[in-house]
Amino acid sequence: MDQTDLSIRTKLPDALRVLLEAYPRSSWEHDPGFDGLMRFWLDRHLMFRRILKQMTDEAEQMLDNTMDPRAYAVHLARYGDMFVQQLHGHHTIEDTQYFPKLIGLDSRISGGFDILDKDHHAIDGHLNDFVEAANDVLNQRDQSLKMIRATDRFRKQLISLEKLLDRHLIDEEELVVPVVLKYGTPDM
Repeated sequence: MDQTDLSIRTKLPDALRVLLEAYPRSSWEHDPGFDGLMRFWLDRHLMFRRILKQMTDEAEQMLDNTMDPRAYAVHLARYGDMFVQQLHGHHTIEDTQYFPKLIGLDSRISGGFDILDKDHHAIDGHLNDFVEAANDVLNQRDQSLKMIRATDRFRKQLISLEKLLDRHLIDEEELVVPVVLKYGTPDM
């Protein structure tokens, strides 16, 4: 079994955490290299976490019958589309711009970028499931009981996706931020 697989990984392998030891998370904000690009990039990660939480909270409100189904459908369509589009765009920029420039800066952690790339592909599969489940909810909005059942399935999908995405984001942050703090941002 591949211990770096996103579905079972609990952290990056210790060999890839060497820079994190020198640049622990608690010191990032005080480091002079923690500039606008790093703050912006981490804010994007925070945005993904917040949108997922918002969608999960609203699915639970819908299941508790404390949210109007029409409002829920409108929010789900808006947040769901924004989440998928922004996450795809974010991963595309990382894969085509950021990671190729960072991968060669420190050979000790270069294998971590392969793991992150595999994560992106795995997350794409989960995003496809997310879209199908969200569309199922939206397609049932005129049939109350079916919409509730679809929302329950969607909520489970959200919880699964949230767990995987959070693991990926934490590992990505703990690989990328230390390498940028040590070597800077080459032409990014």
